[in-house]
Amino acid sequence: MGSLDFLAADAFPGPISPEPNALQNSDLQVLDAYSRAVVGAAQRVGPAVMHIEVQQRRGNGAGSGFVFTPDGFILTNSQAVHGASEVRVATPAGERFPAEVVGDDPDTDLAVIRSAQGAPSVPLGSSRQLVVGQLVIAIGNPLGFQHTVTAGVVSALGRTMRSRSGRLIDGVIQTDAALNPGNSGGPLVDSQGQVIGVNTATIMGAQGICLAIGADTAEFVASRLIRDGRVRRSYIGVMGQAVALHRRRVRYYDLPAPTGLLLLNVVPGSPAQCAELRDHDIIVRFAGSTVANVDDLHRLLTEERSGMACEVEAVRGTELLKFAVTPQPRTE
Repeated sequence: MGSLDFLAADAFPGPISPEPNALQNSDLQVLDAYSRAVVGAAQRVGPAVMHIEVQQRRGNGAGSGFVFTPDGFILTNSQAVHGASEVRVATPAGERFPAEVVGDDPDTDLAVIRSAQGAPSVPLGSSRQLVVGQLVIAIGNPLGFQHTVTAGVVSALGRTMRSRSGRLIDGVIQTDAALNPGNSGGPLVDSQGQVIGVNTATIMGAQGICLAIGADTAEFVASRLIRDGRVRRSYIGVMGQAVALHRRRVRYYDLPAPTGLLLLNVVPGSPAQCAELRDHDIIVRFAGSTVANVDDLHRLLTEERSGMACEVEAVRGTELLKFAVTPQPRTE
């Protein structure tokens, strides 16, 4: 009987635990892939990252930036260069060159400067396809430690922060890639080495809560700064955030995108309120163009549309309604 028990147990073995070496090899492969991604991104983008030195009436300052066009335009933060009397940039090799401020936009905390130095450039990618949890790498010059690389993940998307001008910046990326004073203006990069954001702020007193302006916003603002030296805007007086639309509603009304702009606040007396838009309406089109998020609306509210009646389509409950909204020029 004892031998039969032995045979039965041997015939139906339990689950076999992997060998310790197999587990170690699997862990090493994951770590190697992670390391290769960080190293590759740093090698691709790092040579374009500049240390920015600024002289202002209130003293000296420093920040980060990166060359994003072949002809030497450098993207950085407005807070780093606003009101500067003199700007210099330093390459990763330590060479220093004078630079000039092309334009800055305090509303989005972005600025463009230019230098005659010949550093390589890295083009802006897109932040539209980011997902929470994906790997990101920050490169900059925190606290005077040049060319510092940190890594983390996208912690959240669609955050809102207040700029120095008082305007709310929407569509902000939250990450736990460590940032410190001096990182502002440096690139936030994905695992493929694509620039998907511009690092801008940390939350005072918090750990692992860092913010970056999305690359799509940065590309729009930078193009206007290069062309005009400033970003001219109109406004309709709404605050909102992107929300998913019900699939049945998208199909029934043949909506252009699966998301729209949920209005959290329609400012009293604003063009939006005068057009009878309300809190909780979801804007899906503006002047014939798709509005899937706040950035889409901001891009459409150009100076040219001030005083011009624009058709706005919005979902209210189960209805798709149309409104005539006349944007007004921003005076601040």
